[in-house]
Amino acid sequence: MLFKYKGIDSSGKKIKSTIEAASLDAAKSKLKVKNVLYTKIEPTFTTSFSKSSFKNISSIKPLTLSYISRDLSIYLKSGISLVKAIKLLAQRYEKNKKLGAFFESISSSLDEGKSFYNAIEKQKVLQVPEFYKQSIKISENGGLLEVVLLELAQFLKEQDRIKKQMSSAMAYPLFILFVSIMMVGFMLSVIVPKITSIFTQFDKELPASTAFVIDLGAFFSNNYQILLLSFFSFIFIFIFLLKKSKQFKYAIDSFLLKIPFLNNLIELSELSRFSYMNSILIRSSIPIVQAIKLSANILKNSVIQRVFEEASSKVVEGEKLSNILDKNKTYKVDSSFVHAIAIGEETSELSSILNNLAELYNESNKDKITIFLSLLEPVLMLVVGSIIGFIVLAMLMPIFSMNLG
Repeated sequence: MLFKYKGIDSSGKKIKSTIEAASLDAAKSKLKVKNVLYTKIEPTFTTSFSKSSFKNISSIKPLTLSYISRDLSIYLKSGISLVKAIKLLAQRYEKNKKLGAFFESISSSLDEGKSFYNAIEKQKVLQVPEFYKQSIKISENGGLLEVVLLELAQFLKEQDRIKKQMSSAMAYPLFILFVSIMMVGFMLSVIVPKITSIFTQFDKELPASTAFVIDLGAFFSNNYQILLLSFFSFIFIFIFLLKKSKQFKYAIDSFLLKIPFLNNLIELSELSRFSYMNSILIRSSIPIVQAIKLSANILKNSVIQRVFEEASSKVVEGEKLSNILDKNKTYKVDSSFVHAIAIGEETSELSSILNNLAELYNESNKDKITIFLSLLEPVLMLVVGSIIGFIVLAMLMPIFSMNLG
């Protein structure tokens, strides 16, 4: 349970923050241990709605988590204890309320003698990725915490860079698509109905294309509110099901893997992510079985994720990863990836081969996306131009026939 408080710390500075404790008395005791003289302390109440299944704890940003991991690794390598390192980070991020409460909660748990993993797992301020927590758990038990933290920092920073590149690349095509839809909608719902009043004076039967555009314009004009509501409702329901229903997400992911070209982009992206994460975990002396399981947790496509999750359970039985991937019936993984894994297993150079695969797939994906976007823009312009041209031509045809007549 979280409690918010105001008070004065040991240096005489006024502070305002939150603290996690089982009860009000426990919160007061924790503040006393921290030499904080509180002037006000009360629980942070939540509404019944927030306690429902719709409750959504905000996730910590990957780049922020990367910087925190890097700094924590540096502190630990310098000989600073974990408890002291967390307190130093808390001071650095004290102006950020969320991060301040996050470190406060972890610090309190560490003071109680809990492990770093349990401290992160117990806090309810920010949502931390599952693969990150499991990496902390394994590395903490193996005495490799500072090494794995640094590797995780590099991985998170790289993933954030790739995500920003993708967002930047997709911004312009999406903008064109949005403007195009708005333009066509405006023409059908506003321009077309105004022009149709001219055609009421005609005795002749209107061309089929003109009648179609007029009917479509009338439909959009009379039902635009329902259409907009339906559109946004569809998006909301789709996103909700994608987050809440594993079966729905699996069905969508399976469908995407059947679309030509797109399936190759998704597979390369997932294999690159898996290879990079697996490489740094193996390099950090984490057992191959646990490395595969943790790497599977970061995959976004649930079909490919299932392939590696099933593989991790079979590797425990002594079977080679390459053989498992080659025989699996869920999804046929790229054969060159399987062959590379087999070579890595034979030569005991799996970590370096996975790292090379990650770079290779990342570059290959980047080239494919560049080509795809360069083709997408003119295609969108052509489609939109054709639709607008058809509407304009359909509305001009009766006028031409009248002049010819």
